[in-house]
Amino acid sequence: MKKKSLVIFSIFLLIMISFSNANGQIRLFTGTYTEGPQKGLFIFDLDREAGTFKLVSGNDAGPNPSYFCISKKNGFIYAANEVGDFNGVKGGGVTALSYDAKTGVAKKIGELPVPNGGPAYIAISPGDDYLFLANYSGGSVAVVKLNDKGIPVSVTDFIVYKGEEGSVSHAHMVSFNPSGKQVYITDLGLDRVVIYNFDFATGKLIQVPDGIAELPKGSGPRHFVFNTDGSHLYVINELNSTITFFNVNKNGSLQPVQTVSTLRESFKGKSYCADIHLGRNDKFLYGSNRGENTIVTFKVGPDGKLSLAGHASCGGEWPRNFVIDPSGKYLIVGNQNSGNIAMFSIDEKTGLPTGPSKDYKITSPVCLKFSDTK
Repeated sequence: MKKKSLVIFSIFLLIMISFSNANGQIRLFTGTYTEGPQKGLFIFDLDREAGTFKLVSGNDAGPNPSYFCISKKNGFIYAANEVGDFNGVKGGGVTALSYDAKTGVAKKIGELPVPNGGPAYIAISPGDDYLFLANYSGGSVAVVKLNDKGIPVSVTDFIVYKGEEGSVSHAHMVSFNPSGKQVYITDLGLDRVVIYNFDFATGKLIQVPDGIAELPKGSGPRHFVFNTDGSHLYVINELNSTITFFNVNKNGSLQPVQTVSTLRESFKGKSYCADIHLGRNDKFLYGSNRGENTIVTFKVGPDGKLSLAGHASCGGEWPRNFVIDPSGKYLIVGNQNSGNIAMFSIDEKTGLPTGPSKDYKITSPVCLKFSDTK
């Protein structure tokens, strides 16, 4: 009887610990634009139940660490430095930082200039051995090799995009699909998505057959998100405030299915989309509207098609980036122009963000991420 009671108590304790981790404190990483030598990477302890942010550390991640990724293998942080001159070399840069989960401090361990300027996005490969940077102002993509210690050491591939006369490339996001077989790149300037296979031995990108998905001129594809099994791709278009839904073919190529507006019908004025994420179990899709200053929510049907669920305030101005916590219960927005991070609860039935609760004032928050390291 005692043994049975002990087993029941142990199970109860594990459930309570899991519940506490899902609803209580979690670590949030925030990248910002910088002016001069100021620090640009901030780490917080976020209490989701109380809606409070506690600053743990401010860290030097190089100039303008406007986007970053985190290695699952060693917890290293890799920041894309969105500049046109990096340590005296013309082009952008990447900064590597080690991260101590106990102290919450990140320390710079490596830097590397990247050809062309203005990297706006950085992603890490499966296996954590390559970095991929989309250079917005340079209209290009770069592949960076990491050595066995996780330090960026060389550029293994570099592709410059050129369109028809009068059009300028603005590569905006680069990322693998869920299977880790293909690499996708959105080009905001040339209104297209480009798809590649990747040779892990040579570090080279190889375009797949039918590997360019065109969008209507003036769309401005910015960020994208796959559903869990990789069969659907959703692209948020910055310039015409829409989301385009694609079916993904077996070879990774894309078939357009649906395009929907992200704005209220009653909205009058200029607005530019920014970020996009799927919620828990792929039931709802979220996008940010800079100008209307809202988070739009769509219900995702069994076939992947979208139907509008509603709009909610972003809790500030110019929602550049947002993130959904691992429990799927909270949505946190970085509002660039109002200089604040706002946290919302997600209504489980409607999918709509509610709130915000308390927010945190910080200059130009432009990238938010959680980490598996805590």
